[in-house]
Amino acid sequence: MRVKKGDFLFLWNLDSDLLYGVFRASTNAQLNLVPEAWNGKYPYQVKVEAVGKINPLREAKKLLATLNIDRSSPFGKSKTITILELFRPEKMSINQWFEFLSEGKAAERVEVSSEPKVWQMFTNVKNEKKEEEVEEVPQMQSTTLWDFPRQSYGSTPKGNNKYAGVTPAELIWNMVWRYTEPGDIVVDPMCGSGTTLDVCKEEGRKAIGYDVSPPPYRKDIIKNDSRKIPLPDNYADMVFIDSPYGDNIRYNEEPECIGNISSETKEFYDELEKVIKEAHRILKPGKVLGWLIGDQWVKKKFTPVGFLLYSRLTKYFDTVDIICVTRRNQSSNTGIWANRARRFNFYLRGFKYLFIMRKPLLDERKTEETREINWAYYKRGKNKKGE
Repeated sequence: MRVKKGDFLFLWNLDSDLLYGVFRASTNAQLNLVPEAWNGKYPYQVKVEAVGKINPLREAKKLLATLNIDRSSPFGKSKTITILELFRPEKMSINQWFEFLSEGKAAERVEVSSEPKVWQMFTNVKNEKKEEEVEEVPQMQSTTLWDFPRQSYGSTPKGNNKYAGVTPAELIWNMVWRYTEPGDIVVDPMCGSGTTLDVCKEEGRKAIGYDVSPPPYRKDIIKNDSRKIPLPDNYADMVFIDSPYGDNIRYNEEPECIGNISSETKEFYDELEKVIKEAHRILKPGKVLGWLIGDQWVKKKFTPVGFLLYSRLTKYFDTVDIICVTRRNQSSNTGIWANRARRFNFYLRGFKYLFIMRKPLLDERKTEETREINWAYYKRGKNKKGE
């Protein structure tokens, strides 16, 4: 998913410890370019072409360690030039080689050298510990605990980190890459400062953003109430919502804003259910809704906003998973508030819920049948000390 068309690529065979090159990406990375490839085990793919004859370098692990390059990580210009030079054919000068590479010529007939090169003979390979400036690429989250230290990533801002209740951009990135493909339509009915729009634009998705009170500097966010979305049925490939979780934040002066309603009342959840119905209506069957929300504790009363919303979501959607997202940069994240929480025996809100829900397919029927699962059980035994 990190690869863009034109990038140089190198293939590391972990078993033989050979580094093969040079390859060039002939497409951007996409989801399921060839769905049947590798029996579907590796869905994120990129098409490549060989540049000249494919040559292997010996002791790839040692080479990459010397250059301070991690597996599957992008690296900067100087390290790329170093590795490209190691693959230079003996009969070709440096100038000829890089001219050949810059022209992007692919090999008409792909050949692989039978004799791996020994890279240690080259004096231009130096131990480089200094990190190079490379474009930051988010990490695909692999657990149900997501923690994003900063609101945005990369060289261009996504949304406005000063905006009340702004969404972490990497959260949107993870949702987009897991549940959509390039060209898909993503809808955000409570778009706020436009984080979803900015991420989708950079990742090649089409995004539509609405908000009851759009920022004046965002002309691409349409003024609209999320309880009535002006889109046809079964239109969107993904819907993402970062909604108010009560009246704890003054989002805007719009009287119709759901954020003006207390989450301690049934009315709050009734109004959010109207948004749920609209999200369900515009979402294509089998596609995913992501909903970010937090609980409330105020004046010695806890309100499980997440659980109460979740009970409404399950009326219309099947659950894919529930993620805990670490809360950062909130006004109560100070030493004073931490001290108050200990002294007066309460807890500061440390996370939000991300409910990932799927709209059932038209022909799906819920059943109460018990699935058969072959669990792997491991015997507990004593160690050498008899413990």
